[in-house]
Amino acid sequence: MVKIVIVDDNIFLQKAVAEKLSFFENLVCRYTAVNGIELLEKLENNHNIDLILMDIEMPKMDGIEATGIVKSKYPHIKIIMLTIFDNDENIFRSIKAGADGYLLKDVTPADLNQGIMETLNGGATMTPSIALKTLKLFRNPIAFDVPSDSEDIKLTVREIEVLEQLSKGLKYHNIADNLILSLGTVRKHVENIYAKLQVHNKLEAIQKAKNNKLI
Repeated sequence: MVKIVIVDDNIFLQKAVAEKLSFFENLVCRYTAVNGIELLEKLENNHNIDLILMDIEMPKMDGIEATGIVKSKYPHIKIIMLTIFDNDENIFRSIKAGADGYLLKDVTPADLNQGIMETLNGGATMTPSIALKTLKLFRNPIAFDVPSDSEDIKLTVREIEVLEQLSKGLKYHNIADNLILSLGTVRKHVENIYAKLQVHNKLEAIQKAKNNKLI
């Protein structure tokens, strides 16, 4: 049996990943954690683990920092970043921290299983779009540590709340339930967010908001 830990601050997404693993008899989820600190605490008690599926954006300690610590303390444990973000900086920092693979959360159960097995056999699994970005990064290294000038972007409190929910990978109907809004109102907020940030999709909006310290 392949012993796996799922680390994600979104319980709904934790369960979604666990459900994908349940399709395969050779994979078992030993436990879960909602941030890097909880993961390290649980590893202290049980580090007989083969692989960690690690989210990136989490409170208290994010997945990239946790990856670096896990790799230094428990080098036998493989780590696959499992995230909605495919931006260059996250890829670069994840690889630098020691991640063994990088998959997006919409990966199919079959591809997730294949990625896990490839990683355990010494490979480096990556979603095709991530692999392409990684090649480009190595060909044209970017100095991510140089801060960029922030733009003067003004979002309302409600728009920031909606954006924070989006950044956790939630669907519009989940956001509507969480914030006690109608689905139409959520869509309108998202429309306004895109216009103010001058972006065209969710990933661009989340990244730009993070760059400007809005979320």
